[in-house]
Amino acid sequence: PYMTKDCDDLGQAEKWRGDVIREMSKKINEIQNAGLGEHKIRDLNDQINKLIREKRHWQTRIMELGGANYNGMEPKSYDADGRELPGSGGYKYFGAAKELPGVRELFQAEAPAPPRRTRGDMFKNITPDYYGYRDEDDGVLVRKEAAAEKRGIAEEVERHEEAKKQRLDDRLASGVADAIEPESSEDEEEAGVPGDEDGTMFGQAEAQAASATTSAALKAHVPVPNQEEIKGAILDYRKDQLLAQFLS
Repeated sequence: PYMTKDCDDLGQAEKWRGDVIREMSKKINEIQNAGLGEHKIRDLNDQINKLIREKRHWQTRIMELGGANYNGMEPKSYDADGRELPGSGGYKYFGAAKELPGVRELFQAEAPAPPRRTRGDMFKNITPDYYGYRDEDDGVLVRKEAAAEKRGIAEEVERHEEAKKQRLDDRLASGVADAIEPESSEDEEEAGVPGDEDGTMFGQAEAQAASATTSAALKAHVPVPNQEEIKGAILDYRKDQLLAQFLS
């Protein structure tokens, strides 16, 4: 019958309810095929929802005729994963209809917001390595620092020697012989050249002798000692030092 109210027999109402359930089960099995196409799947899903409403009407009529309360005993509809089938206004989605565009989002649970990290959580896994306290334990950093220090010292010594040579060349080029002065013992130590153990006078005398030889062609504006005078001065200085040692 077109209207459930036209049926006054409880047995007939039970029969029509069973027919609706069989038809609905057939269409639910058919809608599982995802290759039917979007339009066919939507049409089948609409038909299934229509059969569900018709089944509910027959169950209500059965209860009016004094039969069982199927609506109260009927469980909720769930999918294969045990989740209740979503839908607005009692509309349900079955089989491949759950994968249609716009429907899939209804079945995707919103991801929970990530918990905020506290200051204690951020400092929980920080070790002394983070602050560099144990960088020298393996010895690798110490070796690298020693190599870098050695290169730095060599570069500074080379720079000092070049500057010293440049100053000497500038003085020789200016033609002032008395400006050729020996470097102090401190400069000799920085350049890696050991000084004379007898004192600075011997070193100064040797430097003056060497500079006198190289600048022989220059015009001297002050008296410059010759080699014999320098040797005599050195000998006198050594004698004075030996005598001071014996007297002390």
